[in-house]
Amino acid sequence: MLEELKEESIVNKVGGRFKLSTLIQKRLVQLNQGSRPLVKASTNDKMKIVLQEILEDKIFLDTSNEVRAAAGLSLGTEGPQFGMDDD
Repeated sequence: MLEELKEESIVNKVGGRFKLSTLIQKRLVQLNQGSRPLVKASTNDKMKIVLQEILEDKIFLDTSNEVRAAAGLSLGTEGPQFGMDDD
């Protein structure tokens, strides 16, 4: 298990275990479809990248449970953008 997931601080930062799970899953889909990481990472492990993005307040879930980037950042997806409607 990744050490970051053992800490309650990451759960509290996102607003609970369900929201953390949702955010991780949705962001992993984006990364797998070509979105660029929002953090400098010395690894290709996408799970570690997502956790680092959360810990550095780069991504969050909005009120409709969609992944959003912090102000001034772009998720920069290359392929289809699931859950990223601009309507």
